[in-house]
Amino acid sequence: MDLPQDWVVGFVDGEGCFYVGINPHPEMSTGYQVLPEFRVVQHERDIQVLDALKRFFRCGVVRRNHDDRYELRIRKLSCLQDVVAFFEKHPLKTKKQVDFSKFAKVIRRMGEGRHLTKEGLIRIVEITLSMNRADKEKAKEILATLKEDG
Repeated sequence: MDLPQDWVVGFVDGEGCFYVGINPHPEMSTGYQVLPEFRVVQHERDIQVLDALKRFFRCGVVRRNHDDRYELRIRKLSCLQDVVAFFEKHPLKTKKQVDFSKFAKVIRRMGEGRHLTKEGLIRIVEITLSMNRADKEKAKEILATLKEDG
């Protein structure tokens, strides 16, 4: 299955997710690990679309999400930089573009190593708090902890 660029943009607009997780990790210099990911979830009957997207982006993994759902997940920073470059050249059309722009800022900051400093991590957490994320309370707690350790 060959995917045209415009089709990928439209499909990701409807089915894609740009997410940045931040988890405690004592071995990291800041005490936290930043885990950005690009995901697309589909019913198992449409797994071929996920495989085609994996070939399109030349990275990621397709695996079971839960029950009869599968996902394409891209986590490797160099691959995420390529995903960002694609969507900057071929912008999303829906409100998802707003979250994508914030996701792109995080990826750029990580590419510069800013997630490895306290100040850089604080800024990344602030960016993620303005995204459509499920666990804002956890991010607020992390931000408060980082700021009070100052």
